[in-house]
Amino acid sequence: MKLTKTLIAAGALASAASLVAACGSGQVGQSGGSGDSANSANSKKLTLVPGVQAEPFYISMQCGAQDEAKKLGYELTTQAPQKFDAAMQTTIVNALGANPPAALLIAPTDDQAMLAPIQQVKNRGTKVVEVDTSLQDKSVAESSISSDNTEGGKLAAQTMAKLAGDKPGSVLILDTIAGTSTTAARAKGFEDELKNHPNLKSAGIQFTQNEPDQAASKVTAALASTPDLIGIFATNLNTGEGAATGLRNAGKIGQVNLVGFDASPSEVDGLKKGEYQALIAQDPAAIGTQGVQQAVASLEGKPVTRQLTAGLHSITKDDMDANSKYFYKQSC
Repeated sequence: MKLTKTLIAAGALASAASLVAACGSGQVGQSGGSGDSANSANSKKLTLVPGVQAEPFYISMQCGAQDEAKKLGYELTTQAPQKFDAAMQTTIVNALGANPPAALLIAPTDDQAMLAPIQQVKNRGTKVVEVDTSLQDKSVAESSISSDNTEGGKLAAQTMAKLAGDKPGSVLILDTIAGTSTTAARAKGFEDELKNHPNLKSAGIQFTQNEPDQAASKVTAALASTPDLIGIFATNLNTGEGAATGLRNAGKIGQVNLVGFDASPSEVDGLKKGEYQALIAQDPAAIGTQGVQQAVASLEGKPVTRQLTAGLHSITKDDMDANSKYFYKQSC
């Protein structure tokens, strides 16, 4: 959900009155001690601000980033909003302005609303690297590392087509929040590729506000309004979990193909149980690793790559054991 300028300004004023403490090497969203007071003392300090706390994708990213930072002689702290929400993330980013790190690795929760707070930190001398998501304005970050989400959506559609075979039907796309660059690209890639499979047609894109209960409700409504519903593409963890709940409540598990994005522990368990027919797994640890590498390269005056992508993998129940290295972590 995009924020107005008024909300962003309010977030900035609130953060000026109360700083958010950075966490140490704990899990995403935990708090810890504050950093040094002088920016010059922070030359080896990196801050990671993921999209939301306690999510396996971002925990896996944090693990990769922490390991690489330690290897390169840097200290990484992590702060994350309680929800995937631009107002909450803005408060965290604004607070960094009083004690800016050498580099900020961030997954912007809105590709426009997060521009002003991130730009303010950059203006204090902090190098910015985008991980997972990105701003529309390409002039702010030194580097952006993410999965090729458009290709991920295409891979999901190809997987859906294999699952459906020659059977005709409609496919529902569940997106998260308007303005989220990654999931929007997945949805677009899916719809574009679906056109190459004449027996399948899009039942449209529904936004869930990244809430599982809303995703479940959208599935319930789609089952009632679309009798030929043959598949659902869930663009992230929460939409996938909600879709599985909706299908379970309707007694449609296994009858409607569910292709999810990501490979969290709950999704992997769902794949094993037959609630999902396939998962499109990212490599968040590699995104975190590459994010730190690019941040350090920028700080040390070495060449930086503006855009990097991490691999994607289509996983079904039949080949899940062979692809277990791509399953996401719940702790480092």
